[in-house]
Formats: sequence, structure tokens, C-alpha cells
Amino acid sequence: MPLPFLTADGVFDAHEDEALPHADPERWRRPYRPGPWRVAGAAVLLLVSAFMLLATVIIAFAGTWGGAAVAGTASLTVIGCALRILRTGVWVSPAGLRRVGFFGTRSIAWNEIDAVRTVQQPVRWLGLPRTVQGQALTVAGPGGAELPVLLTDHSADFLARGEAFDRAAGRVEAWAREYRAVPA
Repeated sequence: MPLPFLTADGVFDAHEDEALPHADPERWRRPYRPGPWRVAGAAVLLLVSAFMLLATVIIAFAGTWGGAAVAGTASLTVIGCALRILRTGVWVSPAGLRRVGFFGTRSIAWNEIDAVRTVQQPVRWLGLPRTVQGQALTVAGPGGAELPVLLTDHSADFLARGEAFDRAAGRVEAWAREYRAVPA
């Protein structure tokens, strides 16, 4: 059964050989699928929120409306966290590059980027403080200023999926090659 919300607009499956397969180039899009660790984490949070919503209904039937409001707010917060986890990653458009994190988003115009390259360096394992040797897709700004790491092969999207990391890094680099030369 196809799950279109897990694909990057569903266009990358049909056009694997093209560097920039997109139907509407003006939209922000993620050039890779969310990884199994990210999807599993979001699924666990949604499962927890389902139990929290059930508890909210039970509390409401018991007649304690204040407690039901608190439980409902907490369950909606967990749902929002699950959706934000699924949204995090690198997004591209003709306007630039966007790194969506859990707590914040940073957009960089293509004309502010000097180079996008894959390097070997210590990377964080699943976003935790522990570091391991791995690959990272980095962006260099004007004058060689290093910007935050975009993708790593040990993130929730690419852990134990080296080929998927290589494809995603190649796609982001293809977007950079195509749009960096075009003035924004």
C-alpha cells in the first residue's frame, strides 16, 4: 500500500534517474524520504497521544473538566511534537535551502552559499551527544564560513541506510548546482 505522505511529493519514485524530478519547482520540498527511525519515533508519539486522548475522554466523563482540559492540551502537544518530528530535515526550492529543526528553521538563499559538499567528520548519532565517525553534508557560506551541518549518515533519516544518504546528498548538491548560479 503506498503511503504518499512518506514520500517526497511522490515524484522521486517515478524519476530516480533524474537529478531534479519535480512537478512544481516553486514549492519547498524535501529531496528524500523520512527515515524509519524518524517515522517510528513519530508513530510511538502518536500511539501515546491516542492513549492520552482516551484518558481525556474518561476524565471528561468523570466530570473533572479542568483535568480533561489539561489532558487534552497535553495530548495535542504530543501530536504537534510528532508532526514536527516528521517535518524536520532539509528542504529545497529555487529560493534556497531550508534546514528545519525541531525548535527552529533556518533558510539560506542560494546566492549566500559558496559550496555544498559531503565530508568525513565526527557526527552525532541519532542527534544525541554521542559522536561517531561518519559522513555529513555541509554548506559553506561566503568567505568559507561553515554553516550548520545539513544531513548526516547517522541521523534518524539515514542510520544504516548509506545508499539513501548518498542519494539525498546528491540531490541537494544537484539543487545547489542548478540554482546557485541563478541570481535570486
